[in-house]
Amino acid sequence: MIIVNLGLAILFLIILVKFAGYAIKYSSKIARALHLPEFIVSFFIIAVVSVLPEATISIMSAINGNSQLGLGTLLGSNIADLTLVFGIVALASSGGIKVQSKILRKNTFYLILLAFPLLLGVDGELSRLDGGILVIIGGLFFYKLYSESKRFSKKFGDSKREPFMKNLVLLIVCLLVILASAFFTVKYAEKFAYDIKIPAMLIGITVLAIGTCLPELAFSLKAVRKNHDDLALGDILGTVIADGTIILGIVALIQPIVYNPPSMYLLGGALFLGSVFTISFMRSDKKIDKKEGLILIFFYIIFLILQFILNDFINI
Repeated sequence: MIIVNLGLAILFLIILVKFAGYAIKYSSKIARALHLPEFIVSFFIIAVVSVLPEATISIMSAINGNSQLGLGTLLGSNIADLTLVFGIVALASSGGIKVQSKILRKNTFYLILLAFPLLLGVDGELSRLDGGILVIIGGLFFYKLYSESKRFSKKFGDSKREPFMKNLVLLIVCLLVILASAFFTVKYAEKFAYDIKIPAMLIGITVLAIGTCLPELAFSLKAVRKNHDDLALGDILGTVIADGTIILGIVALIQPIVYNPPSMYLLGGALFLGSVFTISFMRSDKKIDKKEGLILIFFYIIFLILQFILNDFINI
């Protein structure tokens, strides 16, 4: 049954990620039809769709009474996005991921937002009150960004006319498949963790986190190859902030998250250091070059190794 449960968890995760990719495709077409600003499109529409895999898995796990699986998936996915995904995209790009000054000016605020879950959860619990605070903070940030959207002049659109209603219906179908796939992914991931007697949170940090960040990886790779670096940056950063505030807050509102504080220190430390590295690289020469991409990938590999080595010591 161990192999069966792992296989089914991976199968439904693949289905989830695949349809998340389709959802990104149709949401991009809707954005193109509306001629919205490029960075705002990636932050609001594409990033919201990209966050669906980890969001649905985390919310389903909370509903099932296993919010630690959701916590591991969300924070693990954020660490993977900031290091592994940025690193791979930088290596795949022609001259690195170019960063506009408008984004750079907000980098300090990104770092502050990512620190909120760590500060609220320092006592070993993210309560419903903490969850409400995270949702409000995330909502205020996205509202502020939306109110400033007119400052971003580059539009995401072309001469091709996209059928709005058709793409909207297809997007809704994709979302329904994503929800169903998330339910079964959580179900069989929990069974697999129980079978091999490792914490569900560790499954979330590793297997599910890597799987759920595949949509933003695929989209960002396509974006930089077409010289739409703003789309790649907006997608990844928007996903990370949504995961760390709104989605994590919703999970805590459904079921308060109780965990061993050392596990949060390790996760939080990796998330903070990963964001410091990424933002420092962005500020250095207004791009993340290939060498810096390799450093970010190496950082993520070390993080995974430490997770498994320290698992028995800190009892994740």
